[in-house]
Amino acid sequence: MADLPPNHHADYPQFTGLFGYIAGLTMVTGRTRDARLVADMADVDAADRVVDIGCGPGTAVRVAAKRGARVTGLDPSEPMLRLARLLTRLRRPAGEITWVRAGAEDMRLPDASFDVCWSLATVHHWPELEAGMDEVERVLRPGATFIALEKQAAPGATGNASHGWTPQQAHTFAGMLRSRGFTPVEVTNHDLGRRQVVTVAATAPQG
Repeated sequence: MADLPPNHHADYPQFTGLFGYIAGLTMVTGRTRDARLVADMADVDAADRVVDIGCGPGTAVRVAAKRGARVTGLDPSEPMLRLARLLTRLRRPAGEITWVRAGAEDMRLPDASFDVCWSLATVHHWPELEAGMDEVERVLRPGATFIALEKQAAPGATGNASHGWTPQQAHTFAGMLRSRGFTPVEVTNHDLGRRQVVTVAATAPQG
């Protein structure tokens, strides 16, 4: 059986209403290692402008802001953004933070304005994969860094275990980036203790 596309949960229900708040709260714990991993991979510092696609309750946004970066947290879910704002007020990182209610396929952000873009455990939910990749390419500066992180999933997994990428899905996504001129593109597996993730890291076309 052919593997599913990288956005194989594109039809998953939106994180709205009470479900959105509950889902957001479950994401607050256990994602800090993911956030630190991508921030280290991108070598984020105070000179960077960062956009987090599908920021959820804002864990990775705050990690980047603590390093002094100017960060935009992007999410289509209002409950997620409300949790993100609340948690950020309580923890007060140093960097400048902007919250935008929008999806990957229409970021509503200026062209060529970011040094780093990442999407943590959300590409498999993007409603329109090609449109999302168009937007990533549009908002990144030439030579900027893009990182997609997903939980490692076994082929044929179902239920919650399927919310992530199989090896084939990760390599398919990497191939899509290469076809757009991103280079180099690297697929890497990471063992974060109880959580095994895969990253696809790429450099935006030079123009």
